[in-house]
Amino acid sequence: MDETTHKLKSALSQAVKGRITRREFTQLALASGVSLAAANSMFSKAWADEPKKGGTLKIGVGHGATTDSMDPGTYPDQFTGTALWGTLANSLTEIDADGNVVGDIAESFESSDGAKKWVFKVRKGVTFHDGKPVTADDVVASLQHHRGENSKSAAKSLLKEIVVLKADGPDTVVFELSGGNADFPYTVSDYHMPIMPKKPDGSVDWESGNRTGAYKLVKFDPGVKATFTKNENYYKPGKGWFDAVEFYSIKDSAARTNALLSGEIHYMDRCDLKTLDQLQANPDITVSEITGYGHYIYVMNVTQKPFDDVNVRMAIKYSMDRKDILDKVFFGHGTVGNDNPIAPTVKFATDPEPKHVYDPAKAKEYLKKAGLDSLAFDLSVADAAFSGAVDSAILWKEHAKACGIDINVIKEPDDGYWDNVWLKKPFVASYWSGRPTVDWMMTTAYAADAAWNDTFWKNARFNELLVAARSETDEAKRAAMYAEMQQILHDDGGLVNMQFNPYVEAHVKNLGHNKVAANWQLDGMRIAERWWFTS
Repeated sequence: MDETTHKLKSALSQAVKGRITRREFTQLALASGVSLAAANSMFSKAWADEPKKGGTLKIGVGHGATTDSMDPGTYPDQFTGTALWGTLANSLTEIDADGNVVGDIAESFESSDGAKKWVFKVRKGVTFHDGKPVTADDVVASLQHHRGENSKSAAKSLLKEIVVLKADGPDTVVFELSGGNADFPYTVSDYHMPIMPKKPDGSVDWESGNRTGAYKLVKFDPGVKATFTKNENYYKPGKGWFDAVEFYSIKDSAARTNALLSGEIHYMDRCDLKTLDQLQANPDITVSEITGYGHYIYVMNVTQKPFDDVNVRMAIKYSMDRKDILDKVFFGHGTVGNDNPIAPTVKFATDPEPKHVYDPAKAKEYLKKAGLDSLAFDLSVADAAFSGAVDSAILWKEHAKACGIDINVIKEPDDGYWDNVWLKKPFVASYWSGRPTVDWMMTTAYAADAAWNDTFWKNARFNELLVAARSETDEAKRAAMYAEMQQILHDDGGLVNMQFNPYVEAHVKNLGHNKVAANWQLDGMRIAERWWFTS
């Protein structure tokens, strides 16, 4: 870097910090031989890139239900996850923009005994919103909240391997596991596991919303709105720039789009790809597309007829023309799935053979093996599952006719879909954000006792491998185990993975950010903490 460039960069840094004026910077730039237009451009860009405090961020989210609760074990989607976790709270660890696990409430963590024992140190200076310091006892109580015998928490299966969970002094938490788990720090980053204050009786206060995050809860109106105000005592420097944040549940994609275009909100998730050109044509709107781990799927309850027959399941998998749906419904945004929920970007991911591509002859062959000449079933769908779920199902119905399969598409109400349809009806549209490790995804959704096992599938060999792979420190052996698990699920499971989807979201141009995380939508569901207004 030459001396002139260095001098200008230093001056820009001083300018955005308010230490010299724009006029002073421009005069210095002109004296260095830079044109007036170039000097103005340099100043504007530097100022736009610099985080600024202030303003109220308004976000429209395509999820939310009147049955939503403050209990983190029940958080079903991006509305509760982003508002009540990513904005309001923190877990022991978090996933950074590069997909690495880093400390959050924990300032450090280390393992011993073949990753069977993990010790986490609680970060000093972290307080709850009421001013109480966070201690190891709070951490223990927060995780115990998910582990009770009668717990219905979505995180229960993730924590099943814990044999001993205890505080060792005010700032040390010790975990002893039933087997080694090199991925355990990833596990405790889950959005269902925020750290909450311990009550005198040993339980936690989850009702009040007293957490640790960059923003404090003002009001939570389930299925409608959540509002927050800045936490002036947040322990992370350079995070939490807004004065306030508001989340709106806007499940209809057209309504979300209109809200963004009219200025009612600043950010929307789950853009409608059919009308994406409206947003792209607006000079004040930025459309982003991030490739993550998410996938659009249809799931059948394999304990109910006719889906209890693996031959029926295979016939159904061969009856969908996934490429046709990707092109016509999603306009090429995404990657065709192959009935494996592990995204190609996840370590140890495989692509099982044979590929489940559209093949009416094979579908009929499997029906014949099941003793059937034809097949008819109901498929419950709503765009609350994912934008395009209804159109995809209708197109699939047309594909399946040539296979001797009659799909009765039932359009369910968006409101209450995750409470009244998902895990209730025998064949439904579903959506998973995916997880950054094979173990986490499989443990959450396909382990025999997982609370969110939405196919109700149980396979003894799969579950045996799930436990064994978790503690295997030889990467080659671990890779082989995970490959076998993915093959078993592909061949025997009850999911039809239509596609891995990108996160297509949009926002006003005067929102600034750093590298966007891909582990969840809305910048890892931590948009409120990480973004800022540039003007």
